[in-house]
Amino acid sequence: MRIVFIGAGNLATNLAVALKNSGHEIVQVYSRTIESAKLLASAVGSEATCNIDSLASDADAYIIAVKDSVISEVISKVCPLSPNAVFMHTSGSTPVDVFSGHATHYGVLYPLQTFSRERIVDFQHIPCFLEFNDDYSRSVITQLAESVSDKVMNLSSEDRRHIHLSAVFACNFVNHCYALGADVLKKKGISFDVLLPLIDETARKVHHLSPKEAQTGPAIRFDENIINKHKEMLDEGSIPQEIYDLMSKSIHLKAQEND
Repeated sequence: MRIVFIGAGNLATNLAVALKNSGHEIVQVYSRTIESAKLLASAVGSEATCNIDSLASDADAYIIAVKDSVISEVISKVCPLSPNAVFMHTSGSTPVDVFSGHATHYGVLYPLQTFSRERIVDFQHIPCFLEFNDDYSRSVITQLAESVSDKVMNLSSEDRRHIHLSAVFACNFVNHCYALGADVLKKKGISFDVLLPLIDETARKVHHLSPKEAQTGPAIRFDENIINKHKEMLDEGSIPQEIYDLMSKSIHLKAQEND
């Protein structure tokens, strides 16, 4: 299948590489900066452009992988280029009907994973959530998704929003906690590497236990002696201190809930 990518960021890079490796042709990569477009285009043997008006009009599919705030603007410019193609975005929170009135065939291909340009991941086991407006879009988007992943599911825009919210808690917020932990260690000249075995075991445990069952630490029993000492080690009134306090209270309340 001939594909044009609009966007050359973290997700676009990983998805474009996966589709290229699965036998699809990435005919063009667009980005606001030609440097970013060229970086991804060179990785997938494609043409790079920073001029959205010069996009190819003969592709089978156009994948819009840009930040949510500009999806509508991009759609209004890109969809008129090829009335018979299938257009899709990759967002977790933007509804599918953002395409309504702009494209004949459209949908969503949302891969649930954290992506970085510098680290290409194996797409095979990444859940991909799909949505579409007609049978032709269903066929094209499903074919693309199944060519890179063995975990492909159809999902409504509303349910996809809930998955995205859950992912922010489980991934983005957790990673920020790593950053806060790294800051604590850095002040004492201790390498973040000492936490890696702990982090790895915490992640492994939730493959076998529910998150609630896997929870440990002073907050679960609300050990105020330890909690207060920890809070004193953080700057008074700082955001990390507030996070520590709110997180401890939340952990304790969650432990008291009846399942």
